[in-house]
Amino acid sequence: MSRTHHSGATQSQRMLRVAELVRHALAQLLLRGAVDDPLLMKQGIIVAAVRMSPDLRLATIYIIALGGTDVAPIVEALERHKRYLRGEIARYINLRFAPEIRFRADDSLQEGARIDALLRDPAVRRDLIKHPDAERES
Repeated sequence: MSRTHHSGATQSQRMLRVAELVRHALAQLLLRGAVDDPLLMKQGIIVAAVRMSPDLRLATIYIIALGGTDVAPIVEALERHKRYLRGEIARYINLRFAPEIRFRADDSLQEGARIDALLRDPAVRRDLIKHPDAERES
């Protein structure tokens, strides 16, 4: 998991540790089929990353749907079951209180593909070849 996933802010070691515990707990719940929802049971889901707020009271969980399917219905299904999931996550991690959780689609793979496509664009390649020292000058 990147220290700067999505927001650009560096996380403390404690935030990273708690985020990884939340990520692992949710992944285990989904793998076991602990949530009684047909969409979540049939769809492969990756818990890509978790970002904790500095006070550890909010966990933003980034989800990827396997197979290139639309992630929006999966995020909606997880939001419907967030109360149950929060309770199960609280049992798994040892904190004074369970963090609120919210789900978001992880768009980092699409963003990476978009940047790759831009870099392969002939006009951009021409500019990069024409000015190879442009990065060093700034």
